[in-house]
Amino acid sequence: MDRQSYEEIKIKALDLFDRANIILTEEEKQAVEVADFGLEKVEDTGLQLITYVNTDLVCAKELALLPYQTCPEHKHPKRDFDEGKEETFRCRYGTVYLYVEGEESANRSTNPPAGDEEYYTVFHEIILHPGEQYTIYPNTLHWFKAGSEGAIVSEFSTRSTDESDIFTDPRIKRLPEIN
Repeated sequence: MDRQSYEEIKIKALDLFDRANIILTEEEKQAVEVADFGLEKVEDTGLQLITYVNTDLVCAKELALLPYQTCPEHKHPKRDFDEGKEETFRCRYGTVYLYVEGEESANRSTNPPAGDEEYYTVFHEIILHPGEQYTIYPNTLHWFKAGSEGAIVSEFSTRSTDESDIFTDPRIKRLPEIN
């Protein structure tokens, strides 16, 4: 991703945080990460986030999703020090369509990004509106997508090691590469 695109997406994420009344310090605003997952189509498949704290025991983040933006299917596998990351998503703004392992939901509200359907395998739908939350247990495949307004999700979890996440799509690169 080029620097200009990165900064433009970051501005859109900061606008979403403002709409959700999420107050960030100037330092936190500078630290917002834009993840395009190496696919070069960040407004379709991507995620913007700020990490407040990530210790050996706990992690707290804010996730910003642009309208209809999808965070691709992945899981948090067993690690040397635990059974894998457990995370709770709490919707703060917009609508979040979360898909997890389980019986496929009939008449799903949304679909994976066009052209990438083969990399999405779980379709049990959980719809989160502001104030609603859902806990994803370790080693559970999941993906999520924002509705038409975009979305803000507060994530509370055990220690985060994003580099160890396993994505269904082998093309994914979790850490951003900025040109």
